[in-house]
Amino acid sequence: MTISDPTSPTPKPAPAHEAAQRRDWPAYFDRMVGKPARDTLLAAIEAFGEIDPADPPLAADLGCGAGRDVVELLESGWRVWAQDASSDGLDRLRAHPICARAIKDGRLEVVLADFADTRPPRAALVNASFSLPFCPPSGFDALWALIYGAVEPGGRFSGQFFGDRDDWAILEDRTHLTRAQVLGLFSKSILESFREEDRPSAHAGEAHKHWHVFHVVARKG
Repeated sequence: MTISDPTSPTPKPAPAHEAAQRRDWPAYFDRMVGKPARDTLLAAIEAFGEIDPADPPLAADLGCGAGRDVVELLESGWRVWAQDASSDGLDRLRAHPICARAIKDGRLEVVLADFADTRPPRAALVNASFSLPFCPPSGFDALWALIYGAVEPGGRFSGQFFGDRDDWAILEDRTHLTRAQVLGLFSKSILESFREEDRPSAHAGEAHKHWHVFHVVARKG
């Protein structure tokens, strides 16, 4: 029998970067159940206005996870190509009634692949909600070239990038960009929404973390 010492200090949660290194994706998906689609995706969908239900446009969702954005796209009448590297996330997506029906109807294609093997199709909208930072820096330029090339002229990108002041910027397998670098990605696009979030936060079970995130909606010229 182990008797705790009441005078011993309470164990501190692991530093935020250590928690990030051992990211528990199933637990993350559990926390996201019932969450609405990201604001950047909602803004992009609204910017397209009414779509033709007889000829719905295609959206590519990179790092779709369990499908919180995919469901919104499908309910808005879009066809969707959805990619993620987590089989657990994609199993959850396929189990969602709206997604399951769309797969049968041919409106949803689901692809299990990491970013190194991702080849997004030509699409009116490419969405990447909080996923691109998890592309290793060595592969980011090539991935971004594929993403930009996949967006049709007049089409849109929506998503997030992590900034250089984010606490996770010390992790070598993540891509973190300066404000100038993010803006440079869209030098040939029209920024319809650009918001920089630079704030502290705390998460249960994790140490204090500083977030530095760029939220972007851009139209390709």
